[in-house]
Amino acid sequence: MLAQVIVDIVHENVAHTFTYRIPEGMTLFVGQRVEVPFGPRKKEGVVVGFADTCDVPEEKLRDIIAPLEDYPAILPCLLELARQMAEEAHCPLAETLRLMLPAEMRGGRVQVKRQPMARLAIPPDKVDEAAAAQGRSAKRRKILELLRDGEAHPVAALKLLVRDPMEALHQLERMGLITLTQAEVLRRPGGDAAEAVAADPALTASQQEALEVILPELAKGRGKFLLHGVTGSGKTEVFIRLVRETLRMGKSAMILVPEIALTPQMVSWFRSRFGAVAAVIHSRLSAGERFDEWRRIRRGDARVVIGARSAVFAPCERLGLIVVDEEHETTYLSDRHPRYDARQVAAWRCENEGAALILASATPSILSFAMARRGDYTLLEMPHRVHNRPMPQVEIVDMRQELENGNRSVFSAVLHSHLRACMQRGEQAMLLMNRRGYNSFISCRSCGHVMKCPNCDVSMTYHMTDGDGRLHCHYCGHAESSPDKCPECGSRYIRYFGAGTQKVEEELKRLFPGVGIVRMDVDTTSGKDGHQKLLDEFRSGRARILVGTQMIAKGLDFPRVTLVGVVAADMTLNLPDYRSRERTFQLLTQVAGRAGRGEIPGQVVIQTYKPDDPVILASAAQDYRTFFHQEFDRRRKGLYPPFTIMARLLAEASDAKRAQETAQALHQRCVKLLEEHPRWKKRTLLMLLEQAPVGMLRGKARWHIQLKLLVHPETEPFVAALTDMAREEHPGADVYFEYNPTTMM
Repeated sequence: MLAQVIVDIVHENVAHTFTYRIPEGMTLFVGQRVEVPFGPRKKEGVVVGFADTCDVPEEKLRDIIAPLEDYPAILPCLLELARQMAEEAHCPLAETLRLMLPAEMRGGRVQVKRQPMARLAIPPDKVDEAAAAQGRSAKRRKILELLRDGEAHPVAALKLLVRDPMEALHQLERMGLITLTQAEVLRRPGGDAAEAVAADPALTASQQEALEVILPELAKGRGKFLLHGVTGSGKTEVFIRLVRETLRMGKSAMILVPEIALTPQMVSWFRSRFGAVAAVIHSRLSAGERFDEWRRIRRGDARVVIGARSAVFAPCERLGLIVVDEEHETTYLSDRHPRYDARQVAAWRCENEGAALILASATPSILSFAMARRGDYTLLEMPHRVHNRPMPQVEIVDMRQELENGNRSVFSAVLHSHLRACMQRGEQAMLLMNRRGYNSFISCRSCGHVMKCPNCDVSMTYHMTDGDGRLHCHYCGHAESSPDKCPECGSRYIRYFGAGTQKVEEELKRLFPGVGIVRMDVDTTSGKDGHQKLLDEFRSGRARILVGTQMIAKGLDFPRVTLVGVVAADMTLNLPDYRSRERTFQLLTQVAGRAGRGEIPGQVVIQTYKPDDPVILASAAQDYRTFFHQEFDRRRKGLYPPFTIMARLLAEASDAKRAQETAQALHQRCVKLLEEHPRWKKRTLLMLLEQAPVGMLRGKARWHIQLKLLVHPETEPFVAALTDMAREEHPGADVYFEYNPTTMM
């Protein structure tokens, strides 16, 4: 027998299968990882098929060295998914196969954890006799007594009860009284303590109606649904009931969340209802935790998977359900090669494996809602909060008026008043400031020079750390001391503009001394379990005010939060991006939905310089349909997605001239392609060569070709040609093709 192997090398020259002999006595499976000779080296690979014959001469065939595991690491369904993604992304199969495994499995960078165990090797009724024969060795007698129950005990636990027990353990083993073995230990995120199973709450009418529509389709292994429920309407309870039915059918389920911050809360809810059957996958786990959770899923010990974007590749057998919560979030899009949209991958898995797909959000993306109206998804509505709790009262504050009144604080008089009242009542508040740091940027009042990152064409943000102010670049991580004088003109008239989460936190500490305050942004959540520790501090009530960026705006459920303040609502509204209005509406609506989720009604204060903007008004009214119709009409008139495709070829190089020349050469090839294919040209509305808005990023100059294409079958081969063009070798430059990218900056 011969094995067809994809070698773990991502390069167009080796983007095909290689044939190897299977040595006598070796049994392999499709999807199994193997070690193979490749040129003078040894490489890892994946078996993707078998053959009896091949075109390679017998003398040139080489033997597989060894399997890396005794089971197929990649399930047949995931092997098919990898092929589908490789074809879609026009990339080598080896590149998409890597997505199907924990990264640390490659190269053997993570291993099964084992610990020494001790167990009695004689019948328990012989312990007294054996102990009496130990003479004056109190240690050996005590160890025998501890092992009397016949169970295997970790040696680490025995060390807590017996001082320096190893010599005594080895003596007992030599006597044949005990056995010492190595047992596998699972590294469990959040520990493996058993949790009580919580009782089911009564369903609301909306929840019951949604389940009555979904459950019949779930039983048939099909169905695509968009669950549009207002914040606090109980969408998670619908997920839980669907997961329970999926498990009852002997299948597995997957819940995707957009933020790592949401994962601990979701895991807690599901473990309280399903116990150890729930596993968690996300990038903040240690290598060992991620590997062990992956193995629990692969073995079928965990049949409910909860995680961020990469969890969509979890090795679930008999998949019955995928839920994509907060489906509107751009974090489901991967901007690294191979680029993918986790929502699209989830849809493929459901179609391939006979599973139901649920997209859920209080603020669905324009594209998803348009597809639901067209019939691609079954639209389900949950228009009311559980227990008929009222939606929060929203107050819009005109910050222009605040300035006229002489208020230079980050807080309006209205928000300050509500905060004080909230603290006096012993309740909790959340404040959204979607910019981290202390000040937005530093500028010279004399010449207008703005302090920019030397590696990126962006202004640096001023941070206060232990009283020492430094400038930080949020793109490449460069940091430097804040200047005393302007590096351009030498003036000492340096001014600090704007505000960030650090400044909001400092102002709160000044206004409310003694009140516990938690700040959540990239700076405070970088460590392991960083999100969970901060959220636990707030959930416990030790902290009364939570300040954060957009990561606090979605999905979190704190019943004691009665006040939400949006410090600067215009921040995302003014970005040069056609999606800025949609993202602003989603952000404001989602963060407003954190208020009043318990027994006490909620209050929301939105501070803005555009109080009459339709986006601000629609989000204040929690009126999704009005916003959708306005935005859908605007995009139709302006020919923006979903009516067109926005794409770009991006060239990056350390040398600015090389980046520009590469982009110019690509542009000329695009022009030639369109001249050769008039049908493609007819569907191309825009093709513009220019320097990228962020002209320098992480030390690389950037030029791009922006494209606006009609959604049409004749556009697809042009997109394929552009993708292939990007994957070619470009000496001295990196080229990427981006299809409806999250940003055109």
